[in-house]
Amino acid sequence: MQLYTPEQVANIQDQTFAYLEVAEKDHVLRLTLDRAEKKNALHPQLVNEIAYALHYAHFEKSIWVIVIQAKGNVFCAGADLKAMAGMIEPNNSTIPQPTGELLIGELFNKVHKPTIAKVTGDVYAGGFFFLAGCNIVVAQDDVKFGLPEVKRGIYPFQVMAALLKVMPARKVVDWCIRGYNLSVQEALRYGLVTEMTEATAIEEAVQKIIAELKQNSPSAIRYGLAAYDHIQPSAAEHKYLFDMLQKTIKTKDGQEGLRAFREKRKANWVGE
Repeated sequence: MQLYTPEQVANIQDQTFAYLEVAEKDHVLRLTLDRAEKKNALHPQLVNEIAYALHYAHFEKSIWVIVIQAKGNVFCAGADLKAMAGMIEPNNSTIPQPTGELLIGELFNKVHKPTIAKVTGDVYAGGFFFLAGCNIVVAQDDVKFGLPEVKRGIYPFQVMAALLKVMPARKVVDWCIRGYNLSVQEALRYGLVTEMTEATAIEEAVQKIIAELKQNSPSAIRYGLAAYDHIQPSAAEHKYLFDMLQKTIKTKDGQEGLRAFREKRKANWVGE
C-alpha cells in the first residue's frame, strides 16, 4: 500500500475521524461507517478515512483481522451524489490526504489481512465495493442489495469489475443493466454473501469467524492474500473504469438522471 507511509498511520489513535469509528481490540480492527443520516454514502473524506485505516491495518503487525460494519438501516448507499457534483460539506477530520489517486476498488486487496463485512443494512451501488472487496461477508437475512445506477443515467463500472471477482459474469451484467434489487438469499446463492443469519445472531456469527481466523497463522494468511492481490486487475484497469464513469456522468442522460434523482421524478432520456 502506497498512499500513506507507516509513519503517517502510526499515530492513528490521535487522529479525528469525521465519518468513521475505529476500534482496536484483541488483534481485531473494527471500522464502523458513521454517516447514518446520509445512508453512509461515500463522501470523499469517508473514503479517505477508510483508506487511512486500512493502511494502518496493513502496516500494523498486531492487527490480524478487520471487521467493517455500519450504523443505521443502510450499510452504504453508494457514492454521495452531491459530493460528486462538487458540493463537499465541511468536516473536522484530521486525516491527511493520500499521496496518490484513491481508487476504492483497489483498497481491500492491498491490505493483505482477512476482512469481514458485517452487513446489517441495505447496500446499494458503490456500497458493493465493501462486499466484493472483503474476504468474508456475513449478512442479515432481511437486507436488500440494489444496483440502481442505470436508473440515474450512469453505470456501475468499477462495481461491475469488483462483482465479477465473486459472482458469475452473466448475473453481474444482468444486474447492472436492469438495476433491480437482489435478496440476501440470491446473493448467497451467487457468491456475494458468505453467510446469512438472523439479526439477533449476526455478531455471534462474526465472532465465530474471527475465532477461526485467529487459530491460523497470521503470516501465512498475509502472504496468501498478497499472492491473491498479485493476480487481480491492475491499477490501470481501475483507472480506466473510473474515467468511464466520469465520461458517463457528463452525457446528457447522465446529467438528466442525476437531476431527476435530486428532484424525485422520472428521468427523460434522450440517448445522448
